[in-house]
Amino acid sequence: MSKEKFHFVTGRLAESALRQILPSVAQAAEFEFSIQVLPITVAALLTPKWVAPRLEIPAGTTRIVLPGYCLGDLTPITETTSVPVERGPKDLRRLPEYFGQTPDRSDYGAWDIDIIAEINHAPRFSLAEIIAAGKKLSADGATLIDVGCEPNSNWSGVGDCVKALKDIGLRVSIDSLNPDEIAPAVNAGAELVLSVNSSNRDSALDWGCEVVVIPDDIRDINSMESTIELLASNNVSLRIDPILEPIGMGFANSLSRYIESRKRWPEAEMMMGIGNISELTDVDSAGVNLILLAICQELGIRSVLTTQVINWARTSVKECDIARRLVYYAVTQKVPPKHLSNELVILRDPKLLEFGTEQIEQLAAQIKDNNYRIVAEDGEVHLLGSGHHFHDPDPFNAFDQLMETAPKNVDASHAFYLGYEMCKALTALQLGKQYTQDEALDWGFLTNPETDRHRLKRGRKKSEP
Repeated sequence: MSKEKFHFVTGRLAESALRQILPSVAQAAEFEFSIQVLPITVAALLTPKWVAPRLEIPAGTTRIVLPGYCLGDLTPITETTSVPVERGPKDLRRLPEYFGQTPDRSDYGAWDIDIIAEINHAPRFSLAEIIAAGKKLSADGATLIDVGCEPNSNWSGVGDCVKALKDIGLRVSIDSLNPDEIAPAVNAGAELVLSVNSSNRDSALDWGCEVVVIPDDIRDINSMESTIELLASNNVSLRIDPILEPIGMGFANSLSRYIESRKRWPEAEMMMGIGNISELTDVDSAGVNLILLAICQELGIRSVLTTQVINWARTSVKECDIARRLVYYAVTQKVPPKHLSNELVILRDPKLLEFGTEQIEQLAAQIKDNNYRIVAEDGEVHLLGSGHHFHDPDPFNAFDQLMETAPKNVDASHAFYLGYEMCKALTALQLGKQYTQDEALDWGFLTNPETDRHRLKRGRKKSEP
């Protein structure tokens, strides 16, 4: 069977890098290739309308690959050739991934851990605020919305609150030990009660819904046994939560109690309240949530209770939704949760793609137009222009070097653009992130793409090359 033959279209600046990377990619992906360098410096300025009349397609070509930045309707090209046309990656260093040189993860994404997301101190909020919070938590991945009541109180509006959440299609649990508060919530549709111990277990026999059993003494799982036996003998569905304690207050021992509980009640459903760690530890919550979800997955704990009150944990529900997919795949496939999803790699990036000193110098020498290229490598921000290569760890110094040349092409708008981009470049250097000019830094699931925002793209709407 003959190999596919790809015809790659690029600009002059990217030619050298493309010729360096394509041979190994083509060998691994088993295709032949040709390269056409169009008479333009920056591939990002290409448009299908401009490219179409300049294409020179070799015989036998099976696919044309345009730079990822060649935006717009491909019709001008498809009308002139029967060869299929597609856009490659915006960064040509990602060509190996583009041609499938990564493991097949088509079965990734399943999960079996429920996320119970608590609306803390619900009585303090209006019904409209509670409904809005419930919708947001559900959209982020919450399985149940937990109505958190105030300790030592009796909220008269709890039934209305539960009903309102149920009316918009949400599953609801009630977080209270007070039977007088729990009963109206259950009557309004709450399907899970957090929590039950010896203080309210007799009332639980009449609620007709699932409950979470907690110890009378949180350091003694034996104190759950009589409650479990009573509920089980009366056919009350239950989950067991030995209670996770904060770091410094018995965290490691509380983990051991989850392990011991799983051994003692191997078939029981279990829940872990993870907010005692994510909310009460001075650290970004994503990694914390991942580790706790991993413990739950390995122990067969099929529900977690979380909150997102403090600022560093304000996206905990979404983090748990991503984490439960990672740990499910890792445990069921018996592989580490690595190279599966980058959504929780927020502070730093998985891998840095670098040009290297020699190629940066080549880029600087090849630039002939009035645009500037920005690169962040080796602890410095590099500003490349026609006949210039300024670089310094401090972008202010690099910009000062540029201004000393009295450039005529740096007006207020261009200066703002350069400052904005160099600020991103400095952030990337400080955190160990990939910087690509005119692209958003990758903040995992928090990334806000810079679609049609930067100066170059806006300018292209006015005129084409």
